[in-house]
Amino acid sequence: MIINKIMIVVRAPLRISFVGGGTDLPDFYHKHQGAVLSVTIDKYVYLVINPTPMISGISARYSITETVDHPNKLQHTRIRAALNELGIKSHIEIGSFASILSQTGLGSSASFSVALMKGLNLHKNNKKLSPKETAEAACHLELGLLSEPIGKQDQYASAIGGFNIFEFNPDESVNIKPIFLGFEVSSKLEDHLLLFFTGITRSASAVLDKQRINIDKKLKEYKEMTTMVPFFEKELLAGNIKGMAKILHKGWLLKKSLSKDISNNVIDKLYESGLKSGAWGGKILGAGGGGCLLFLAPPKNHKVIRAKILQKAKKNKLKDFQEIPVKFVQSGVEVLFNDNHTVL
Repeated sequence: MIINKIMIVVRAPLRISFVGGGTDLPDFYHKHQGAVLSVTIDKYVYLVINPTPMISGISARYSITETVDHPNKLQHTRIRAALNELGIKSHIEIGSFASILSQTGLGSSASFSVALMKGLNLHKNNKKLSPKETAEAACHLELGLLSEPIGKQDQYASAIGGFNIFEFNPDESVNIKPIFLGFEVSSKLEDHLLLFFTGITRSASAVLDKQRINIDKKLKEYKEMTTMVPFFEKELLAGNIKGMAKILHKGWLLKKSLSKDISNNVIDKLYESGLKSGAWGGKILGAGGGGCLLFLAPPKNHKVIRAKILQKAKKNKLKDFQEIPVKFVQSGVEVLFNDNHTVL
């Protein structure tokens, strides 16, 4: 039996993490169960895997283009490690595209790994990983093979899709609790949400590496962050946006106390500008230090908030600052195109 390999196209969504971020770091959940509540959004990482039977090398196309004769010669660490792990040594072209920039705090790096492991397993031997298997494969790639100082929430969020609570256990298992939110409540939350890219990019790994060093000294704060998850879930199911915003604000203040690298003077000014203009609460998404700023606010205040925060961004010379409109999505990683077929 021969597998006739044809192009595969995979997409994996980005996510918004509301509460519990940081408790998905192994340095914490190996001691105490971590918990995160998040949702996937209509922004994606796309991956194209194209077999090249007449070209023996390996091509990787992302922000740059690499063409090599062995995976070990690739600069792209994730592609290099994934190809070696799966024993794919030649005759392949991999290209990636994204809805937004990387390093924005929306989990794009993990989404890339999720799409990569989903697509390469399908390419290699027509193995169709389940969403949970895909999340585990992406975690193995990033935390296992590459030893990156990051957490596990983003891989699970992107692979599973929708609103979920993820619980991270000391034995490395992950409990997945879907939140079934009615359309009316989901739409209401979307209508109250504002998301801005600050124009400041940063390496999540670098921020988290410094953060995890202090975990033992900040156990009380991390434990408190996990307790916010059920309270946020309760307000979410009730459609109490103001209640959710207050929890976000409390969580943001707690997160800032974990490390001096999580916020800075510019981010603090942007956040304070949003609150003074009528937002109920918010947070920086991701590891901190830059990325996207999220607010929950009455729709009637959105125009003023946009104007004031844009003014503050211009004053601080954030030339790439912009609003990002988002909608929630229920789907996780998906194979959009796969024409592989078996020839007897």
